[in-house]
Amino acid sequence: MNEDSIKKWINKAEVYCSAAERCPSEVMEKLRRWGADEEQIPAIIAHLEKERYLDAVRFCRFFVRDKYRFNQWGRMKIVQALRMKQLDAAQIQEGLEEIDEGEYLRMLDRLLKQKARSVKAASGYERNAKLIRFAAGRGFTMDEIMKVVKQVDADEPVEGF
Repeated sequence: MNEDSIKKWINKAEVYCSAAERCPSEVMEKLRRWGADEEQIPAIIAHLEKERYLDAVRFCRFFVRDKYRFNQWGRMKIVQALRMKQLDAAQIQEGLEEIDEGEYLRMLDRLLKQKARSVKAASGYERNAKLIRFAAGRGFTMDEIMKVVKQVDADEPVEGF
């Protein structure tokens, strides 16, 4: 391995990782697109991890916090997105610990109440089915959805066409 070329890739990767929180698979993909030698990539990643430019658990924590607070995603959708980034289950689990359960359920409650105002349904059953599909699409589990739908059900009258 050429010492100068590996230093060049390390410097470029350090700048890339400094701009935003990254996961290892994103950095590997970026290095490949830049043209780094496949044999050099593990050494570059190891250097970035040693120097704390790259930390998968830290990435998971930030990712989870952003997705549930700003994008209003549920746990299942967050886990799926993290799996697609090739992170292992232990790292994902540590990231999920960032979720404040009370805040999470209040967010789901707000989402469903907001959606309930715009849903057109002939019956409470039909409206609840639409709310459940909406929340499931956002990545919430059926248990979480049912806890909140029962509350929304009590608060909201059924609106017809």
